[in-house]
Amino acid sequence: MPRQLFVFFLIATTISILSPSLKATPRGESKSAASEKTNERSSPSPETGGIHEVIPDKYKSRYEEWKSEFLSTDIGKAQWEMYSHHPRLTLTIIVANTGKSTNGAGTGKYKWNDAGELVSATIVLGTQLDEGYPSSVYYPVMNALEPFESRQLIGGSVLAATKIAHEFGHVMKISTTPEDLYHLQVQLVPVYNKIFLSNGYNVNDPRLVDLAKKMGGNPVQLWEDREYWGEANAMLFLRDRVEKEKFHCRLFAKIKRAVEEYAKDYEERFAEIAKEQGAIYTCGWR
Repeated sequence: MPRQLFVFFLIATTISILSPSLKATPRGESKSAASEKTNERSSPSPETGGIHEVIPDKYKSRYEEWKSEFLSTDIGKAQWEMYSHHPRLTLTIIVANTGKSTNGAGTGKYKWNDAGELVSATIVLGTQLDEGYPSSVYYPVMNALEPFESRQLIGGSVLAATKIAHEFGHVMKISTTPEDLYHLQVQLVPVYNKIFLSNGYNVNDPRLVDLAKKMGGNPVQLWEDREYWGEANAMLFLRDRVEKEKFHCRLFAKIKRAVEEYAKDYEERFAEIAKEQGAIYTCGWR
């Protein structure tokens, strides 16, 4: 089965990234997680926005390590400051044992005001965020770190901070997505998947072509665009974090190979970061 068809089948038969159950309620808000003693800081008012951290005491130390690593870069500090003093958006960050993937993360619970501006989003970080490397197919940046940690050139906190940067990328992307389009995608993706499963996996079905046009892409394209925006922000973080390290170009070369193999249509998105003014090396990116 071709890769594109396989991914369609995978998304259609499991869950969609845009399904209401996933995006409206982050997995971290389980009964067990809610019952844990938490340390809540930087509580914003609904009118002014800001960052609201909900961290159980037993995870506070590791979270502070991840956060410090993220803030050790100019891009991390700039993005944190932007959301800490945002005039409207309340960004809630939770560390929780999701029960599914303790080394993953997710972003959701989006809300907009009457003017169509994003005013609320929640990032849920797994309790073992500093472990586990996702596939290079959709996560070429995070995956590229694996050999460098195994050689003890970086620590787990760098991986965790890169995952945090990835989730910040999702928040920035959704903040530029019209509310009506987002809800339309949530509504139509399950419809698309149902037709796809019943028509012999024919992506050229006129009904699917019409649905994709309304949504701004088919489910795979929506998934790819979302994840590669997250990875682009992760690359921004790593560019700052390792720019003076001897292995800088080896890391960026590994990212480049994965992007060329799996994300060719999105290559320019990553190349612009590598070539952006302020980067010490472009490391072969043109």
